[in-house]
Amino acid sequence: MTGEPILIPDFETATLGLLVFLIGAQITRRVRLLRDFNIPEPVTGGLVAAVIALGVVTLFDRPLAFGLQIRDYLLVLFFSGIGLNARMRDVAAGGRPLAILLALTVALIVVQNLIGAVAAVGFSLPLQLGILLGSASLIGGHGTTIAWAPEIARITGFTGAMELGVASATIGLVVAALIGGPVAKFLVERNRLTPERPDDGNALGLSFAQEAVATITPIGLMRTLFVLHVVILIGLALHDLIGLSGLTLPAFVPCMLVAIGVGNLLPVLLPRYPAVSRTPALSLVSEVALGTFLAISLMAMQLWTLQGLGLLMLVTLAAQTVAAVAFILLLVFPLMGGGYRAAVLSAGFAGFSLGATPTAIANMNAVTKRYGPSPVAFVILPLVSAFFVDLINAAVIQLFLAL
Repeated sequence: MTGEPILIPDFETATLGLLVFLIGAQITRRVRLLRDFNIPEPVTGGLVAAVIALGVVTLFDRPLAFGLQIRDYLLVLFFSGIGLNARMRDVAAGGRPLAILLALTVALIVVQNLIGAVAAVGFSLPLQLGILLGSASLIGGHGTTIAWAPEIARITGFTGAMELGVASATIGLVVAALIGGPVAKFLVERNRLTPERPDDGNALGLSFAQEAVATITPIGLMRTLFVLHVVILIGLALHDLIGLSGLTLPAFVPCMLVAIGVGNLLPVLLPRYPAVSRTPALSLVSEVALGTFLAISLMAMQLWTLQGLGLLMLVTLAAQTVAAVAFILLLVFPLMGGGYRAAVLSAGFAGFSLGATPTAIANMNAVTKRYGPSPVAFVILPLVSAFFVDLINAAVIQLFLAL
C-alpha cells in the first residue's frame, strides 16, 4: 500500500456493522445451504464485506482503518449478558468438563506449534516463526500475534514476522467461523442428539421459533440495558483493580464474572424486581451485540495482508484445520461426554481453536438456535477460551522459544 489509510470513524464503522449484519441475515435465510450448516449470519455478511473492502483497497491502493471503540463496547455488553444468564448450577456442573476442556486446549496449543514449526522449516524459514503459524495466531488470535511478533522478529531477524502472524490469524478466523457449524451438524445428526434440558431456553439469542412469538416491551428492554450497564461499570472497576496487581485480563472477563454474581443474587436480594436473566429482552440485546461485533470484526479483517503468502498459508492452515477437526472428533467430543452439550462445545472449540472467543460463541449460538439450548456450554467455553487460554498460551510460547 502506497497511500495514507482511509479512516472509517467509530460511528460510521458501527453503522456499517449493522448493515453487514442485516445483509448476512438476509443471505443466510435465503440460502438453505448456509442454514443447514449453521453458518452464523454475521459471518456471512462479514465475509462479503471483507471481500468488498479488499476490492476498495486494491482499487485505491490505500489500506482501510476502522474505528473499533464501539465494537469493543459490544463485546463487553455481550459477555455481560452471558454472565447474567448463567446459573450457579451451570457453573457447578461445568467444573469437571471445564477441567477436561482446559487440558485439551493445552494439548492443542502444543500440537499447533509443532505443526507451525514443521511448516516453517519446510518453507526454509526460521524455526521460531512456527509459533506465529501456530498457537500465537490461531488460539491466540490477532492480539497475541501482535504482542509476540516483535520479539520473534528480534530473535529470528525476519522482518515480515508481523505480517506473517496477522495473515495466519486472519485466515484462521475465517476458517473458524465456517467449520464449527458443519462439525456440530455432523455430530448432532449422526448421533441423533437432543438437548439435555430443553426447557431451559437459549443461553444466548432467540431461537428461530421464539423470534416469531417473543414479547419485548420498551420498559423491559431499558431495564435489561440498565442492569447490563451497572454490571459493566462494576466489572471495569474490578478490571482496573486486577490490573494494579500486574495480572492482565481482557476487560470482558471480570464483567462476565460480576454478571454471574448479579444474575444469581438479584432474584434473592430483590425478589420483587422484574426478571432480567433469560428473558427475551436479554436474548435480543445479547444477539444484537454479538452479531454486530462479529460483523464489524470480519468486515475489518485486513485481507490485503495475505498478499505474497499464498502457498505457505494454504499448506499451513490446511494442516492446522485438519488437525483441529480431528482433535475435536476424536478427543473433544467423546471426552466431553458424547452428548448434545459435547456437540455444542465442539462447535465452540472449532471457533476459538482457530479463531477467537466471539467466533466460538457465534458458532454455538447458530447450533443452539437450530437444535435447542445448552446453557452449561455457554459458561464453560468462555472461561477456558477467555480466562485461562492466554496465560497458558504465553507459557507454552515461552517454552518453545527457549527450546
